Amino acid sequence: MKIAAKAVDECLRRLDPRIAAVLLYGPDGGRVRERADNLTRDVAGALSDPFRVSELTAASLRDDPARLGDEAAALVLGSSPRMGGGRRVIRLRAAGDALAGPLADYLGGPAAPALVVIEAGDLPPRSPLRRLFEGASNAAALPCYRDDAQDLARLVEDEFERRGLSVGPDALAYLVANLGDDRAVTRSEIEKLALYMGDRPGRVELADAVACVGDSAAISLDDVVYAAADGDLAGLDRAVRRGFLEGQSAVSLLRAAARHFLRLHFVAGAAARGGDLGSAIAALRPPVFFKLQDRFRRQVERWPVAALADALDRLIDAEIACKRTGAPDRAICQRALMEAARLAGGGTAARSAATGARRPG
Repeated sequence: MKIAAKAVDECLRRLDPRIAAVLLYGPDGGRVRERADNLTRDVAGALSDPFRVSELTAASLRDDPARLGDEAAALVLGSSPRMGGGRRVIRLRAAGDALAGPLADYLGGPAAPALVVIEAGDLPPRSPLRRLFEGASNAAALPCYRDDAQDLARLVEDEFERRGLSVGPDALAYLVANLGDDRAVTRSEIEKLALYMGDRPGRVELADAVACVGDSAAISLDDVVYAAADGDLAGLDRAVRRGFLEGQSAVSLLRAAARHFLRLHFVAGAAARGGDLGSAIAALRPPVFFKLQDRFRRQVERWPVAALADALDRLIDAEIACKRTGAPDRAICQRALMEAARLAGGGTAARSAATGARRPG
């Protein structure tokens, strides 16, 4: 079924129990992730309970379409009752139109007790995946559009109020103009500013906002993600090591890289469908930093769509692996970023090198 943007939050709060799968899509990747996380918590009771939550990649579903049905039919066992929730959740990220067929088979099959939560980028109205979910009676397509100025102002005020802070009018206007329109970036910057203010209750003024939030807030991890997309292995190694020294976590580096590759995939896909490359880049939100626009364009021209999808799968697989107890998360992160970088250009040699790097020993 098709859900209007203004009705998405209400739909998620009162999800029809007949819904077997939810597609969250749109240009605001941060809002897509936030809503997927919230829905998972509401349904399963936690994000990381291995008995209630399972994650699949697009590649694993393409290779083995029956796996989705097997995961969805699995019983919830061994989970603590105090965790709450009642349904198992299967999460599928970075989904694209190539999965419309397997998902159509799943939705047309026997009902399963689990809920499938799917995250995708900005799907056009004619997207087979989007049309599948809009037309199915047991599925819902939920658009996640960017915050406008009014929504962003309300979010900033609510987040500061939750932390015992208020925000002055000049500071609020500055934040609305500079935070961008990706929900995840916005929350991260608000958290940073709240930490800057300390534990004391008070009001955030313009000087505080300027000290913490600048025009380049959304590109603090660009050294890593651009080196990976350039295929610059030496530069990537330096950037990752520096990121770890500055306190970045393995998951934060992988997520930043995945967001960048998803943006490249969106633009490359639009160009492959005959769209104007410059217009597709200009439509991205948050916009590409002006000093990096030429570099971003060269990356789009260098990467085939299929290679970008392959890189995304590797990054998502690595994030899942990093969350396992006792996993060497930094080693997993660095290896995955290197594998993705070796795919730059999409050539056979690059694919062979990346594949070889995954073999033990």
